[in-house]
Amino acid sequence: MLGLQNDMLPRLAADMDAAVKWVSHNISSYVNAGVNISYVAVGNEPFLESLNGTYLQSTFPALQNVQGALVKAGLGSQIKVTIPLNADVYQSATGKPSGGNFRPDIKALMLSIVEFLDDNASPVTVNTYPFISLHDDPNFPIDYAFFDGSSSPIIDGSAIYTNALDANHDTLVWALKKNGFHNTSIIVGEIGWPTDGDMNANAEYAKRFNQGLVNHILSGRGTPMRPGFMEAYLFSLIDEDEKSISWGNFERHWGIFTFDGQIKYPMKIGNSDLVPAKGVGYLEKRWCVLKPSASVEDPNVASSVSYACGNADCTSLGYRTSCGNLDARGNISYAFNSYYQENDQDTRACGFSDLGATTDQDPSMETCKFPIMIQISGNQKKRGFSSLFAGAGNAERSARRTAVERSLTGSEVALVNCWRLGLLTLRRLGGPGGACRDVLGTVLTKPRALKHPKGAGRQPAEPGRRAWRPRNRPS
Repeated sequence: MLGLQNDMLPRLAADMDAAVKWVSHNISSYVNAGVNISYVAVGNEPFLESLNGTYLQSTFPALQNVQGALVKAGLGSQIKVTIPLNADVYQSATGKPSGGNFRPDIKALMLSIVEFLDDNASPVTVNTYPFISLHDDPNFPIDYAFFDGSSSPIIDGSAIYTNALDANHDTLVWALKKNGFHNTSIIVGEIGWPTDGDMNANAEYAKRFNQGLVNHILSGRGTPMRPGFMEAYLFSLIDEDEKSISWGNFERHWGIFTFDGQIKYPMKIGNSDLVPAKGVGYLEKRWCVLKPSASVEDPNVASSVSYACGNADCTSLGYRTSCGNLDARGNISYAFNSYYQENDQDTRACGFSDLGATTDQDPSMETCKFPIMIQISGNQKKRGFSSLFAGAGNAERSARRTAVERSLTGSEVALVNCWRLGLLTLRRLGGPGGACRDVLGTVLTKPRALKHPKGAGRQPAEPGRRAWRPRNRPS
């Protein structure tokens, strides 16, 4: 799946030639070189209510032009277009899947898009995040987010829903069915669980959710309204240390692997175990911490920490996060070290108005790990996913990618291809490492807002119990 970012939509909508050139440069040349591309994702969640209609006029024309460009390139039957949608494009007035329908303000547009996708044998793609529902609503029943049964299932006629994914999925199925689309295919474009940055983001919950998701998908049971195999993309492969945190510190911690390719928790995909990346090189075992002689009351501490966290990653600090138990000195040291590592352990990056000092004694504590920068080759050093690929020239990006890929083998469920995508596809392809070998694309990293349709998937509130009404967030 190859992604088009939202800010490209107006130009592609207005200019067919631009779409033709984009397809030629980004698709045809790679297909001719043997890359197997299955989908083009036109935009990412362009109809979020928080976007205030910015892309309402351009998304569908851009979709049509990209499809036309694929046809002109002779790829119309081989590569399908789709639009990854946020689940706020549909809702349920009854709080049950059978009440599902498209959001009134965009219903006509959605029906035109679905008809176009259906006519071209292309799927409707929706991003679904039970974690976001739990994050936004403290009354959301936590066991309903997972796949091992629920103490409060939804009864919808003869259908019983014990998890949020199935209820959300079937709300969309009902919305399609009510409008005459009975067999339109559906892809879950993003789904996952973060491991840090929030009280509910931890390795225990992430393993429970992601292993349950994999088992649920690979069982082929499907949902009450759509029995059979469900195609889904697990978000994401590894953590992204430069991802926007405007909607939560957890946004940088969706990976099933750490930034350096190490396993966060054991998980099976089919008969394959996750295995860590091999041969990863690191800088010296050196950290930057608050000087023992420095006082936490020093007037320069606050501005130094603010600067460090503003230019590095401090999202593991906070209430009930992996580093939530650090004292004041520990918090300051973590911030200093994050900035120091981000700057390749340059001694000048451990100054902080003479508050910082380097040490060869690992300051990591219990669940809180003070990271060390990855060394790729020569002077190429970067800590996280975004750092590895963002802001580098083509030659440098290629060198970094090659160095990482050399540490991965086929037993890692084809992580070489998945690394480039940032998503782990759960398509049933078969063969060693087949889970994502035919997928190549870009990470759709725009921060996400509402992940479930309003009212869908929960029963009306009982006395003293709040109904499930996930909130949309400002962009």
